[in-house]
Amino acid sequence: MTHSGSTSAHEPRPDQPTGREGTLDVRVHASPLRGRSWLNTGGVDLDLPDLRGKIVLLDFWTFCCVNCLHVLDELRPLEEKYEQELVVIGVHSPKFEFEKDADALRANIERYEVTHPVLDDPELTTWTEYGARAWPTLMVLDTHGRIAANLSGEGHAANLDALIGRLIAEAEADGSLRRGPAPTVLAERVPQTLRYPSKIQALPDGRYVVSDAGQHRLVIFEPDGVSVSEIIGSGARGAADGEADQASFAEPNGVLVLPEEVADAVGYDLLVADSANHLLRSVELGHSRLLRGRTPTVVGTVAGTGAQWMQGQPLATGGADPLTYAMSTPWDLAWSHVLGRAVIAMAGIHQMWSFEPRSRELAVLAGTTNEGLVDGALVRSWWAQPSGVAELADGTLAIADSETSAIRILDPRTFTVRTLVGEGLFDFGHVDGPADRARLQHPLGVTGLPDGRIAVADTYNGAIRIIDATGGESGDAPASVVTVATDLAEPSDVIVGVPVDGIGQLIVVESGAHRVTWVPVAKAAERIIDEGQQRTSRPVTDVGEGPLTVRVVFTPPPGHKLDDTLGPSTQVTISTTPSAMLTDGGGMRTDLERAITLDPAYREGVLHVSARAASCDADPSVEFPACHMHQQDWGVPIRIAPGASTTLDLSLLG
Repeated sequence: MTHSGSTSAHEPRPDQPTGREGTLDVRVHASPLRGRSWLNTGGVDLDLPDLRGKIVLLDFWTFCCVNCLHVLDELRPLEEKYEQELVVIGVHSPKFEFEKDADALRANIERYEVTHPVLDDPELTTWTEYGARAWPTLMVLDTHGRIAANLSGEGHAANLDALIGRLIAEAEADGSLRRGPAPTVLAERVPQTLRYPSKIQALPDGRYVVSDAGQHRLVIFEPDGVSVSEIIGSGARGAADGEADQASFAEPNGVLVLPEEVADAVGYDLLVADSANHLLRSVELGHSRLLRGRTPTVVGTVAGTGAQWMQGQPLATGGADPLTYAMSTPWDLAWSHVLGRAVIAMAGIHQMWSFEPRSRELAVLAGTTNEGLVDGALVRSWWAQPSGVAELADGTLAIADSETSAIRILDPRTFTVRTLVGEGLFDFGHVDGPADRARLQHPLGVTGLPDGRIAVADTYNGAIRIIDATGGESGDAPASVVTVATDLAEPSDVIVGVPVDGIGQLIVVESGAHRVTWVPVAKAAERIIDEGQQRTSRPVTDVGEGPLTVRVVFTPPPGHKLDDTLGPSTQVTISTTPSAMLTDGGGMRTDLERAITLDPAYREGVLHVSARAASCDADPSVEFPACHMHQQDWGVPIRIAPGASTTLDLSLLG
């Protein structure tokens, strides 16, 4: 999720002149770190003067954002390599209302194993002071507390490594370096049955398998949902194959029970979306054999390289070994009987993929990798961190598109998608009623009900919602939404359970409470709630009334040059919300600077800019030059104001 906020007039700004790898030609002193509280510091408030002599890396993030989670993983090796010289500070800058809750932030710091100090900045005070525009944004400070570099988005590990090395050398030369451990104080983690579980599926024998994401394993429960039958995975973060007690996962999420005939053909029973490993794993469940002992449960790997897919790399097309394709945070799985294959919610690059276990074909099903809410043909559709998928009775697929707070329907027969509920990247809330005005808040789970309706784990509202798109008794009623349960702790998945006394039951993964919960689905429990529609609150950028010049500033990494061997080296796409606000200059072009015209009838809106640039090694003696694709998306809230600047600079850094 690289949607963005806006800049402020306060220095330092991300659009200052840059040199190599996003380094600033003129270093200015960084602003104070201000927010509500500090976490992972043992109750101590930190400020930059206390960190003089250290290289400081500020990571502006929010825990809903999959790109921010990628950056956490990119930073772990750097924190280990430079443990005596570097201090990483997470500046939590929330997008959704739920993320402003201090307890929710504390829980998600534990969930994602954040081991550096975190500043809780719910009012975006420090975000605004530093002119951050995108989640995630990284700012690197030298040992004198000056801004040495800023980078937006992910994929900067190599650049950061080189930059930190240079800043350490500078500090050693001028005597300012102060070595020592970072000021981090972590609470002890106590093992428990479940810790931040994510997804659940019913096994054919009546047991349930739950992805125990916070402890990097799978837990199988007896039919009572309480007694543990088996644990799959050592509990240590890793990617090892093998028997259950030796195998390892990294934040596994979606689990798919294969159809019996498919399982018999391929020799394994489950597929697992091993999210932080960027892998698709297989699980052959152990079973008791007549007159012989029990066979072991065995974990394997069936798709993915283990490296995160980055722009410029090939996308899966079904024509090669699935182990040769990189993936990006697969989050959930469902079986499509229409397609005869597994469907994968590929949250990390805003796409839907498919995998056929027998032929081992892995391919993109929907999405362009652009983030947003665009319906229609699957090949041109836009998605935003799809995180839940379930097949409905009619063969269509219901998908929880979490960053747009949307529920969408993918039709595998017509290869199209339509949105049932949801408006866009910055629109959310808890509103029931007609589906065209209903609002959710970052849903992660979805399932079909026996009566044709759709149940939704509305995660950040802590609720279970039901969407009726069947047309009701008359068959022609408009789609509508009701709430059947509230006050749940981050429900992340939902499946249909066995009725009790004739009342339907939903089995809900209550992730924030570390448990599985049964929720009755009775007509008497349905409520219409309207807590108001909301939009992500970020500082607004004032722009002038005349034509607006949008400039994407790109500096290739050291030793690289723009590369056009495979087509234009740059590509910039511009649009607005509402779309009618942009009257000229929209669409995709190759120039990095463009004049656009805004309709003055719309005084406020969001300017969407998506930029890509390709660079390769500049040394002509290199026979096989290394090439990279750099990409960034911005969504800048703008307001037309007399006398404001008519130029907007956005930095796309190598």
